[in-house]
Amino acid sequence: MAHVSVIIPAYNAERFVVDTVNSALNQTYEDLEVIVVDDGSKDGTVAALQAFGDRIRVHQQANGG
Repeated sequence: MAHVSVIIPAYNAERFVVDTVNSALNQTYEDLEVIVVDDGSKDGTVAALQAFGDRIRVHQQANGG
């Protein structure tokens, strides 16, 4: 089976990001990585993602518009 990367862009996505990440993690692929790219959120997006620990990778950057 191939390696699968799921990349989730997020900006002020606190309301949706946990469900989105859970959906990705619940796929049947064995070799799966989930990366969330936070584009400078000002809400609780990054805090909500901390609950996933090392199951996902979070990349934070300044808002690019």
